[in-house]
Amino acid sequence: MLSDAERLLAARADLSRLLAACYYEPAAEFAEEKVFDAMVASADDIDAELGAAARGLAAAYTADDLQTLLIDYTRLFLAPEGPLAQPYGSVWLGGAQPLMQDSTLAVMALYAEAGFEVDDDFRDLPDHIAAELEFLYALLFREAAARRQGDTGLADSARTLRQRLIAEHLGRSTPRFAAAMRAGAQTAFYRALADLTARHVEREAMLG
Repeated sequence: MLSDAERLLAARADLSRLLAACYYEPAAEFAEEKVFDAMVASADDIDAELGAAARGLAAAYTADDLQTLLIDYTRLFLAPEGPLAQPYGSVWLGGAQPLMQDSTLAVMALYAEAGFEVDDDFRDLPDHIAAELEFLYALLFREAAARRQGDTGLADSARTLRQRLIAEHLGRSTPRFAAAMRAGAQTAFYRALADLTARHVEREAMLG
């Protein structure tokens, strides 16, 4: 039987994983696979505020058809003339070069320190918001599993890496990225996704 602390870690891990999925190209499978039902359940397990934000995201997904969501996704994240909300941490952490600067190399080093590497099938930069949220998921999942097994060393290591990910990367870049999403989005879904992502990362920083 899971302790309350282990259940909370599992819920935080699931919410991170499901949010990451929302930063890939929207598809009908989102609804068919009950992504949003699972997201609401996980968010509710963390706190009521996140649960309400997750319900807003689920409702927003049905407000527009898939083609409208695809158009907004492209405008925000992929537009060749300049995405409105580039989904890369390095863009929002400053520096002379907008992509593949020191912060990108730093998050890659953090992945390596945890024993992870970016999958060959991932055709984007390693500091993409989806990659960083998936890394957050992996660290939370590892910590929860280690605590169940009584491995305090592994649990503490995962927690330290997670805190560094938030303090050095996600916690610094997400507020500006989410603000750009809210300002540029034409659909309720991407405005709600920006809101839930920002709230989740902020809560992670508070929970430590």
